[in-house]
Amino acid sequence: MRLFSFPHSILLLVSLVLGGCATGHNPKDPFESFNRTMYQFNDTVDKAVAKPVAQGYNAVVPPPARMMLSSFFSNLNDVVVTVNDLLQFKIVQAASDTGRVLVNSTFGLLGIADVATAVGLEKHNEDFGQTLGYWGLGSGPYLVLPLLGPSSVRDGLGLYADSRTNLLSRVKHVDTRNEAIVTNLVGRRAALLNDETVLDEASIDRYAFIRDAYLQHRQSLVYDGNPPRQKYDDEDEDSKPVKSDKGSSNDTKDGSRFVLGNTMQLDYSFASDKSVKSSPQESVPVVQRIWLSQGGNSR
Repeated sequence: MRLFSFPHSILLLVSLVLGGCATGHNPKDPFESFNRTMYQFNDTVDKAVAKPVAQGYNAVVPPPARMMLSSFFSNLNDVVVTVNDLLQFKIVQAASDTGRVLVNSTFGLLGIADVATAVGLEKHNEDFGQTLGYWGLGSGPYLVLPLLGPSSVRDGLGLYADSRTNLLSRVKHVDTRNEAIVTNLVGRRAALLNDETVLDEASIDRYAFIRDAYLQHRQSLVYDGNPPRQKYDDEDEDSKPVKSDKGSSNDTKDGSRFVLGNTMQLDYSFASDKSVKSSPQESVPVVQRIWLSQGGNSR
């Protein structure tokens, strides 16, 4: 099975299904009926499969090993980040992220140790969905992807594009590639376990909370933490977008998503295991990590 063709197949299926489903009243969520159904499906699968597996992972894999695995996959993600730095002409940031890959791949022993952060090369968050947004493409309608979780039309296309530049997709041995991908996803889901109660207590309508948080977060990422101010009805002029001259802030960390509630790129930054020292996927605001849990992720 070619696992990295999976997102493409999902996007094609969703595009066909949505052809007759634009019935929502929210202009940002015209496919709300479909999205809520898919949200419930993802949540059910998460509770039945992903969460129990993640709990078993935390029980069996010691904290130091979890931290090394997280750093290893984060190092692979830095290659995707660097490609998108270049596509956005963020040359200084691209140089920094290239340095991260080189330092962590050598002195960090293929990334199992995050030496780059220790020497001042901070982790950034860039993906092709952000690149499309940087060049003016709107996010389009909100979209909940089967198994992959919160997204949008633009970010769904970006997710597929990033999957093609991810180094795991270059691994020729199918079993090894799939095992690595599954290990990465299970680790991301496991990192969310400690913080799920925040989402339970934060909102009556979990679906709407996740949707709004996701869309706001992605808008912030596209503008590097400085999105245009929302225009209100009593204002005469639109606020102009202002791009920051800095890269994505350090509190956004890894832009991955996670399956079943986060996605494979899961924007996702992930929750930290309190017994594990801070890694490139940690130190992220709790709500930011939780909404990617798709009701209940991830990039």
